Amino acid sequence: MSYSLSLPDAEVGKVRLRFAPEPSGYLHIGHAKAALLNKYFAARYQGQVILRFDDTNPAKESNEFVDNLLTDINTLGIKYETISYTSDYFDELMKMAEKLIREGKAYVDDTPRQEMQKHRMDGIQSKRRNNSVEENLKLWREMIDGTESGLQCCIRGKLDMQDLNKSLRDPVYYRCNPMPHHRIGSKYKVYPTYDFACPYVDAREGITHALRSSEYHDRNAQYYRIQEDMGMRRVNIYEFSRLNMVYTLLSKRKLLWFVQNGKVDGWDDARFPTVQGIVRRGLKIEALIQFIVEQGASKNLNLMECDKLWTINKKIIDPVCPRHTVVVTGKRVLLTLTDGPEKPFVRIIPRHKKYKGAGEKATTYTNRIWIDHADAVSISAGEEVTLMDWGNAIVKEIGKDHEGNVTRLSGVLHFEGSVKTTKLKLTWLPEIDELVNLTLVDFDYLITKKKLEEGEDFLDVLNPCTSKETAAYGDSNMRNLKRGEILQLERKGYFRCDVPFLHPSKPIVLYAIPDGRQQTSLK
Repeated sequence: MSYSLSLPDAEVGKVRLRFAPEPSGYLHIGHAKAALLNKYFAARYQGQVILRFDDTNPAKESNEFVDNLLTDINTLGIKYETISYTSDYFDELMKMAEKLIREGKAYVDDTPRQEMQKHRMDGIQSKRRNNSVEENLKLWREMIDGTESGLQCCIRGKLDMQDLNKSLRDPVYYRCNPMPHHRIGSKYKVYPTYDFACPYVDAREGITHALRSSEYHDRNAQYYRIQEDMGMRRVNIYEFSRLNMVYTLLSKRKLLWFVQNGKVDGWDDARFPTVQGIVRRGLKIEALIQFIVEQGASKNLNLMECDKLWTINKKIIDPVCPRHTVVVTGKRVLLTLTDGPEKPFVRIIPRHKKYKGAGEKATTYTNRIWIDHADAVSISAGEEVTLMDWGNAIVKEIGKDHEGNVTRLSGVLHFEGSVKTTKLKLTWLPEIDELVNLTLVDFDYLITKKKLEEGEDFLDVLNPCTSKETAAYGDSNMRNLKRGEILQLERKGYFRCDVPFLHPSKPIVLYAIPDGRQQTSLK
C-alpha cells in the first residue's frame, strides 16, 4: 500500500481504531478490506486496533460465527489490542436511551414498521412524536419488560423529519426482540440498533478514527448528530470504497441462503467469497493482502475483476509449488515403446526444476506408458514427440477402433532428437499399479451475471452448473500430499489438495486454482 494514504488529524502513537464485524456470518473478502486497512493505518501511525463484535441483533448472530471470525482475523494476520463486544455496553446504552428520552431528544413510537418507513420517506411526523416524557418512559418500561404493547414499540431519535438527508428523519435507536442473545441469554428484551450503538461505543472506547465503507456516506451526518446529542466525543469517520467483485455475492443474507439450501458445502465452500472459501480454493493470504493494498483506500465504487486477484496469486505460488503429472482416466491411451526399458527403473528428480525447497520425487520409466486421449488424437504416424522428463520418441503406429477412435500407439525412443524441434510435449505416466486415483474439481461462479442491478433477485441468475469433477490417475508420489498443499499439474494448471490420500479406494481430491486467465463456463 502506498504511503500516500493518511488519516485526517492523526497523531503518531495516538491512533486507536476498531474492526467491528457483526457475528452473523463468516468473514468475506469485503470485510477483509476493512480489516486490512485498519491493520495498515495502525502500523503507519503506531496505533492500536480493537476487535469489537457488533452483536446487537440476536436473531442473526451465533457463537459459531464469533469463533470463525476469530479464526479468519488470525488468518489475515490482524493483530488487535483487545476484544470487546457491543453487548458489554448494553446497560450503559439503555441508560443513554433513557437520558435522551428525559432530555426530549428521543421518544417511543408504536407506528407499524412499514408505515413508519413510508412516513420517513415522505417526511411525515409520527403522532407519538410530541408525547410527554412521562408517557415515553412508561412505554419504555413496557419495552424493557417485553409486554404485548411494549413489543409494538421502538425508540426513535427526535432529529429532523424534514431533513433532505433521510437518515436524519428520526432514526430508530432501540427495538424489542424476545429472542435470547447468543452471549447473554434472555437478560434483555430490548436491543440497540447499529446506528445508535456504534457512535456511543466508538466514543466510549476512545476510537480516534472509525473506518467504514462509503455506502454509509449518507449516514455520517446521523452518526455525528447522535454523538452530539449523547454529549460524547466526536470520532473521525474515514471512508473507503466497498470491495465489489464480478459474479460475486457479498450479502451475508444471500450467502446464508446458499448454505441453508444446500447449494454449497458450508461457509468454507470453495465457491464462496469468504476468507475460508477462497483459501480453500487455493488463494494465498499474501495475494489477498497485495490485491487490497494495490487498491488502497480508494473511494471509487469499482467492480473488480477476479482475474487480477488470481494473477497476483499465480505469481506467488508458481515459483515454489511442486510439479506432478496426471492422466485423465476416461479414454487414456497406452503408448508402447518397443525399445523401452524391459525392466522398470526409477529416477529421483526435483519436484520443481528451479526451486530446491519443493523437494524430490521418484519417477518410474517403463516400456508402456499412459498418455491423455486428447494428446493421442493430435499425434500423426511418424511424428517425433517429447516425453517430458525423459526425452524424445517417434510414434510409428496408431491403432484405432472401428469407429476411428485412437486406442493404442507404439513407437521408439529417440534420445538424440532435440526437444526444441518437437511440436508436442507430452505428459505421461508409467503403466504400473502404484498410480493413485484422483478427483480433479473445477468451479464456476454461483451466479451468471457480473453485477446485480437494484431490485434484481439473485435467485433469477443462479448458475445451474457450478462445479465439475474429472477422474484422473496421478503419479505415486502424490500419496504424500498434505491437505492444503498447492501444486502444479503439468499442462493442467494449479491445484490445491482438499482431501489427501487416505485409502487406495478413496480418490485424492484436488481443487483447480484459477490462474488469472479469463474463466470459461463449465457447461
